[in-house]
Amino acid sequence: MPLWNSFPGIYKSPVFGKARIMKTVTWMSHSPEETFALGCKLGAVLKEGTVLFLTGELGSGKTAFVQGLARGLGVPETYYVTSPTYTLVNEYPGRLTLYHMDLYRIADESEIFDLGIEEMIESGGTVVVEWPERLPAGFVEPALRLHIEVLPDDSRNFILTISDVDLDFQI
Repeated sequence: MPLWNSFPGIYKSPVFGKARIMKTVTWMSHSPEETFALGCKLGAVLKEGTVLFLTGELGSGKTAFVQGLARGLGVPETYYVTSPTYTLVNEYPGRLTLYHMDLYRIADESEIFDLGIEEMIESGGTVVVEWPERLPAGFVEPALRLHIEVLPDDSRNFILTISDVDLDFQI
C-alpha cells in the first residue's frame, strides 16, 4: 500500500519569475514490480511536452520506473526499454514519444545541445533527464522532479514534485 504525503507549496520559477503552485507526493515501493506500476500510472496521465528530472543513486530503480513510464505512454511491449548510460539518449514511440536521456557521461555543456535536447523538448514528447544537474542553469523548467531514495530495508522512497498544476496524478 503506497504511503501518501501531499502538500501544496509556492515555488518561484528562476526562468520565468512567476510564482507556481507545487505539490509534493511521496510513496514507498517494495519491489521492482511496484516501481514499474507506479511509472505506468504516471505515464498514462502525462501531457504533451512534459519534462521530468529523475534522480537517485545507482540501483535505486530509475530504469524500472522508466520502463513503467514507457508502458503508460503507450510504448509497445516489443520495445525493450533500457538505461541510456552509454547511448546518452533512447527514443521510444508511443502516445507521446519518450526521450530518455542520461547526462552522466557528458563532459561539456555543448555536448548536451549536440544531442538535440532543444528539439526533443519542442517536439511535444516526454523528456526524462537523468543527471539533470549537468544541464545549464535555468535551461528548462521541468513539470516533474522525481527523486528515488534507497532505504535501509531495501525499499524505495519516491519523492515526486509536481510544478504543473494541471497534472492529475493519483495512485
